[in-house]
Amino acid sequence: MKNQDGSGMMSRRNFVRSAATAGLYLMAAPYVSRGAAFPDKFSTRVLGRTGFEVTTLGLGGQASIQWTPPGENPEQIILKALSLGVTYFDTSNVYGPSQLNYGKAFRAAHLIPGAPGYDEKKRRSFFLASKTGLRYAKGQPGNRDNVTNATNGPPASMTLDDVRRTLSQIFGDGQGNYPPGAYLDLVQIHNLVNLDEVDAIYEGLANPDPKAEWIGALAALRDYRDGSNLTGLNPKEEKLIRHIGITGHFSSPVLMECVQRDTGDNIIDTLLVAMNANDRRYFNHQYNVIPVAAAKNMGIIAMKVFADGAMYGKDNHFSRQPADVVRNVGSPAIPSAPLVRYSLSTPGISTAIIGVGHIDKDRNRDQLEQNLAASRLSGQMDGAERKRIEQLAARAKNGMTNYFQRKAELLGAPRNAAVSQEMQTDQRVARLAWQTAYAGDQPLSHYEIQRDEFRSADFGAAPHLQTVIGRVEHRPQTTLEPFTFNDPLTDKLPHRYSVIAVDAAGRRAASQDLLLPAAG
Repeated sequence: MKNQDGSGMMSRRNFVRSAATAGLYLMAAPYVSRGAAFPDKFSTRVLGRTGFEVTTLGLGGQASIQWTPPGENPEQIILKALSLGVTYFDTSNVYGPSQLNYGKAFRAAHLIPGAPGYDEKKRRSFFLASKTGLRYAKGQPGNRDNVTNATNGPPASMTLDDVRRTLSQIFGDGQGNYPPGAYLDLVQIHNLVNLDEVDAIYEGLANPDPKAEWIGALAALRDYRDGSNLTGLNPKEEKLIRHIGITGHFSSPVLMECVQRDTGDNIIDTLLVAMNANDRRYFNHQYNVIPVAAAKNMGIIAMKVFADGAMYGKDNHFSRQPADVVRNVGSPAIPSAPLVRYSLSTPGISTAIIGVGHIDKDRNRDQLEQNLAASRLSGQMDGAERKRIEQLAARAKNGMTNYFQRKAELLGAPRNAAVSQEMQTDQRVARLAWQTAYAGDQPLSHYEIQRDEFRSADFGAAPHLQTVIGRVEHRPQTTLEPFTFNDPLTDKLPHRYSVIAVDAAGRRAASQDLLLPAAG
C-alpha cells in the first residue's frame, strides 16, 4: 500500500492487546492514579481509506496552542509532539492563533517547503489537518436557505480562502502567500449541525457548473484535491489538499445523513466526532454515526475525550480564554488514562485528538506524555471494562459533561417506513421499505416484521392476531437506499404491517401501522 503522495507506507502494526494486559498500567507506579506508565512502543492505526498510518494520539489544535496561559509555550508543545513521534496534527481556521503557532514550530523544525534545510521526509511522515467553518465556496456572504455563510477573513471569504489562509499561516507569510510544495493532508468542513448545512456543502457536487451562483464546499475542495477545475474556482489547477473530511459534536443524525449522501466517488474520507466515556448518556455517536462511517472505511478521529475540560472542573461551555485551559493531568477522582483508552477502544476509531494545556520536565505532570502513554496502551476492551470507565466518568458533573451533544433519546422506530405492492409473475408481493432506526444507549440488533391478517376487505373488520413474518438483521446504513423486505401474498385482502427495531438489550420500537389495501 502507498501513501497518497506515492511514497511507501509503513506496514500496519498490531495495536490490539488484551484488556487485562492493557489495564496493568493502573498498578504500575504511584503517579498512575492520574495518568499512565510509559511503554516504549507506539500504537498506530490506519486512518481509514486515506491509507495513512497515524499514532493513536493526535495533537489537538486548541488548549494552550489556541488560548495560551502565562508560562506555556505553544511552539514547544508542537515541537515536543513531533519529537515524540506523534503523526496526526490538528488545527483550524477558527482557532485563533493556532495555525500561526504551527507556523512558528514548523519553521523551527525545518518543515517549510523551499526554506533552507527543508526536511521533506519529515513532512511526509505526519498527517496535518485543518478545518473550515464555511459551507459555500461560491456565493454571497450572509444567509441562504437558513445557512449562515459566516466568514473567517474578508467579507467575501469562502471555503477556498480558508484553505489558502491555512497554508499561508502555517507555511507562508501569514498574508495570503505560501510556497510551492505546501499542502494539507486534510481539510474538514467543521461542526455540521443541521440538514440545511448538509444541503449547502453538497450543492453543485453532482453537476458542477462554473456559471452557478452558488457552489458548495465539497465540489470546490474536490477540485483542490484533484487539481481539476470543474467548478471554475481552481484556474491554476492546484493540488493543495490530499483528503476531505467532516466534523461534528452535536447530532449523529445530521452526520449520518451527510455520510450516507456521499456515494459514487466517496469524496468524504474522514469523520472527526465527539467521543468520550459519557457519550451513551446523550444521543450517542458510538452506536449511530461511528458504525456508519466505519462501514464505509472512513478514517474516524475522536475529539472531546475530556469533554473540553468539563471532566476536570471547567464549566459546561466551549473554551474561549486561557483561564478555561486545563493544565493538570487528570484528578484523584477521575484519572485521565482510562478516559483516553475508552475513546480509543470504541470500534472504528483510528486516533484521538487531545489538546495539551501543559508540558513539563516531570513526565508525571506532562499532559502530552501522559496522554501519549495512555494511547499506547489502547486496544480492545470488553463491555464490563467500558462500563467501569463510564461509571468513573459519571463522577464529573453526574455524567452531564457533554454540553456540545444532543440530548439522549430512547431507541427510535424505523424511519420513513412504507409498504407498497406489485405483481411479480402472477404473484402478489408486499414490499416494505424503511430507513435505519436511531440507537439509544445500546446498539441496534435487528428489525422484526409483523403483519395482521384481516377477515375481509373491510379495514374496520377485526384482524387476526399479529404474526411475526420475518426478521432483517441491522447493518450500518451507508447510503440512503432503504432496508427492504418482500412478503409474497396468496390472497387479495388488505393487510396491516409494522416494522419493529430491536436493540441489543431487547428493547423494541415500532413504526406506525402500514396499511396495504386490498388488491384490485
